[in-house]
Amino acid sequence: MIAARRAIGALALATLAAGCGYSTSSTLDERYQTIHIAGFQNQGREYDLQAPLTNAVIRKFLNDGRLRVVGPGEADLIVTGTILEYDLRGITFDENNDVSQFESFITASVSVSDARSGTPLWQDRVVGETSFSTGVIGSSSDRLRGNSQAFLEPVRSFQTSEENQAASEALERLAADIFYRTIEPW
Repeated sequence: MIAARRAIGALALATLAAGCGYSTSSTLDERYQTIHIAGFQNQGREYDLQAPLTNAVIRKFLNDGRLRVVGPGEADLIVTGTILEYDLRGITFDENNDVSQFESFITASVSVSDARSGTPLWQDRVVGETSFSTGVIGSSSDRLRGNSQAFLEPVRSFQTSEENQAASEALERLAADIFYRTIEPW
């Protein structure tokens, strides 16, 4: 009786796991095995954003391993992009009508192309965003969880450490979006 219940339980778990849709493979065409990430350009007013974005995108592909990161002459796919703008918007205000929380947006134009034909796999404007507080006691602007904090390359373009941290987080989210749009192009 106990053995039968265990067998039924194991069968139910196996059926559930098989039907959840999770896979470690990519829906990307199998002919693409390598990728080159060209250095991002910066047309925005703020400096020091392009290198952290380039490095974050490279790191996403290196950590995943489904596409090997290579030089431009060896690549099946080429990622190119330009940072277009950095935007900061107040979203919460204190009793003096001073901003106590901001939303930070970094917009980039990105293209991922087949290296042989030059045909874009995808191209679009991509936005990385996050929010941060302006030093209000007891508040936190941390949005990323786990060990991702250790990988954030510092941005030092802005007047406050909170805004610099938020820019780093927005770049990390932008890099993640570029990675996922490339690896899972559906």
